[in-house]
Amino acid sequence: MNEGNSIGAQGFPDTESESAEASPQHPFVRLLGGVRGALESILPPLVFVAVYFSLGADSTSALTWAIVVAIALAVVFTVWRLVEGKHPARAVGSMLLVIISAYIASRTGSAADFFWPRVLLNAGSALAFVVANLVGWPLIGVILGPLVGTKMTWRKDPDLMRAYKIASWPWAVLNAVRAILLAVFIDGDNLWALAASGAVFYGLTLVTIAVSWWLIKRSLPDGHLGIRHPSVPAAQAG
Repeated sequence: MNEGNSIGAQGFPDTESESAEASPQHPFVRLLGGVRGALESILPPLVFVAVYFSLGADSTSALTWAIVVAIALAVVFTVWRLVEGKHPARAVGSMLLVIISAYIASRTGSAADFFWPRVLLNAGSALAFVVANLVGWPLIGVILGPLVGTKMTWRKDPDLMRAYKIASWPWAVLNAVRAILLAVFIDGDNLWALAASGAVFYGLTLVTIAVSWWLIKRSLPDGHLGIRHPSVPAAQAG
């Protein structure tokens, strides 16, 4: 089930439909994905667990129906994404996550095991943010550049490069925390905690966005025009 994400199970903010055109909406707000992003974060884990328990739990039929509902919900969100003009690859990726999760749960017979792919995705995302920072391609810059119309020009601006590196660390922490919490809940077979994870993680995402934006503003020197206006040294402008 897609954890949102707009910023969710995938770990990365949702940038699929963004163009290079400037938007009056704050770029970090756009990453949340609006109503769809909130629903994708909160509903899937809650509905999966609720269906499982409502049908008695601990039975093959209860797990089967929970999986069926999860896949149906994923289809709804996938169609919604496509209707909104989102990139097909992203929609297909979200669907594949649900299918893989369903397969694992059906093979093990454990509802909690449905969430293991999300652990791996969040752990991988945390690692990606760290590695990207170390190699000089901070992912917040990679994500926000196309959103605000600067593409990768920000890489020529030392101040923006530094700000984006600093602002990327909270996302690494967020994804690591998600992975750890999910693993703990799965290991303890704490299904209601897993059901609430979507809402909790959405809240943590809001905090991460606020912290990231504060770090960007705090890191940029006085007089800098902001993320929409990279300051490119004359020697690199050509």
